[in-house]
Amino acid sequence: MKRMLTAAEDSRLDVWVSQCCDISRSQAAKWIAAGYCSVNGTVCTKAGTAVHTGDRAEVEQPEVVASEVTGEEIPISILYQDEDIAVVNKPCGMVVHPAAGNETGTLVNALLYAMDDLSGIGGVKRPGIVHRLDKDTSGVILIAKNDAAHVALSKQLKDRAMEKHYLAVVEGLMKESQGFIDQPIGRSTRDRKKMAVFPKQSFHFGSQGAITARDAQTEWRVLEPLKAATLLDVHILTGRTHQIRVHMQSVGHPVAGDPIYGLKHGINVPRLMLHAHTLRFTHPRTGEECSFTAPPPEDFTGTLQKLR
Repeated sequence: MKRMLTAAEDSRLDVWVSQCCDISRSQAAKWIAAGYCSVNGTVCTKAGTAVHTGDRAEVEQPEVVASEVTGEEIPISILYQDEDIAVVNKPCGMVVHPAAGNETGTLVNALLYAMDDLSGIGGVKRPGIVHRLDKDTSGVILIAKNDAAHVALSKQLKDRAMEKHYLAVVEGLMKESQGFIDQPIGRSTRDRKKMAVFPKQSFHFGSQGAITARDAQTEWRVLEPLKAATLLDVHILTGRTHQIRVHMQSVGHPVAGDPIYGLKHGINVPRLMLHAHTLRFTHPRTGEECSFTAPPPEDFTGTLQKLR
């Protein structure tokens, strides 16, 4: 399947392709290296090729191949499923899809055992995966069971038509009852394993060259003040890597129990206190408005009780 793209801003080719085709940057780099991408009529095989505003690209999306990941009999909580979609309550500590160091025991392994069909657009390592949750974030996640559903749901994500709400326990007491964070997020220039916020409309450079920061918006609302902490409802309008964790850290209230962005001497909790609570979207076949809520697990609710 061919896709025609027009650049809206200066960027790297792999970043541009990953954003427009809703794939990971590493997957985009593989497509580029394999010769699937051309810019202004010239095939480009280097992921770091500079793309400028107004450039036109043609991407030949590779044919979907069967998954090489095997199913494993791992218990998972399926909140809903039909012929097109499944909605799952992912536990804390479970990786969503296989990757280096986590080839087994993932949500994908569990899904392949529990379900007959999953879409192949995510590739051999990510069948059915429309969006992701961090390993230590629990909660509702949406699965596509065929390619048509995957395409439709991915478009909703890209168009920001999918509504996601999280429960988050953050360090400290909030001075305001609600707030809005509008800060771009990109790879940290100090630690490539972390993400960070950046000023708007600026260029950033690190040891690996130019850093691309993507726009990110987060709404938060206080649900309950706790002991030295606050329970929030967090609504993300974009879906950047570690978005809630980075944004809340940027305003001085990191998520409790966060081993990457949290306080060294924060409140004592047994896990990352972040749970994907509610997901709203349009059903890809029926057009019906759907809303699903994943109840928080006992380690989350028990910790909340102790903090009250």
